[in-house]
Amino acid sequence: MPDRKNIFIYSKNDPETLSKKEVLHDTIMRYGFTPVDRHEDASIIVSLGADGTFLQAVRKTGFRQDCLYAGISTTGQLNMYCDFHFHDLHTMIESVQSAQIEVRRYPLIEVKVDDNPAFYCLNEFSIRSNIIKTFVLDVFIDGNHFETFRGDGMIMATPTGSTAYNKSVKGAVVDPLLPCFQVSELASVNNNQYRTLGSSFILSSQRKLQLKLGETGNDYPTMGMDNEALSVQHVDMVTVELSDQVVKTVKLKDNSFWNKVQRTFL
Repeated sequence: MPDRKNIFIYSKNDPETLSKKEVLHDTIMRYGFTPVDRHEDASIIVSLGADGTFLQAVRKTGFRQDCLYAGISTTGQLNMYCDFHFHDLHTMIESVQSAQIEVRRYPLIEVKVDDNPAFYCLNEFSIRSNIIKTFVLDVFIDGNHFETFRGDGMIMATPTGSTAYNKSVKGAVVDPLLPCFQVSELASVNNNQYRTLGSSFILSSQRKLQLKLGETGNDYPTMGMDNEALSVQHVDMVTVELSDQVVKTVKLKDNSFWNKVQRTFL
């Protein structure tokens, strides 16, 4: 196991960010922590940027189960995944040393496209038509046909991801203490031939969602996993479940998920 004071810093490579990374590097050394060059050697992985950088840090380091993740904001504002300000690094490190932090476990969804290897998403998985034309998805829950969707696409969001793309299409904001994921429509067509629920719905950790593409010639959809695109041709079936793995994040005790929601949206 890596030393619990080993820290890997993930950031963009533009000059301004690299300058801040150097400051962070020197600061954590002064407090007795050890910066490492490989995330495999770290027990704490720190992202330096905004929420997008945090999502990239988690994905690029393989959704590690044996370490903690922490987000440091360089935008001047705290985000949904960034609990600490860059301009207040000393407070952050002193909070860690004095145990004024908590570890929050954020759920992941596991997605499998046909027979390809499964992958994880911390925010959401989305599937959309890649041409200016609606496409058809047969929606199955636990192997039972639920509805036939026709429209622009669908979003499957984790509780923490419920405040992102999902919220922009009127999905609910979900407490991350609930082991579940949410399904939301993108511009569904409802008529005598196609009928959908017409609202977002939430599935528990025990449910399996399957999306089967209709035979409309649109079998090369645009798929997104968090803030990255996934390219797979001739897609037939997408399976989505809540994973038994989580992302363990460091947060301040007085900065809960609902504190973040209030600060961001109200």
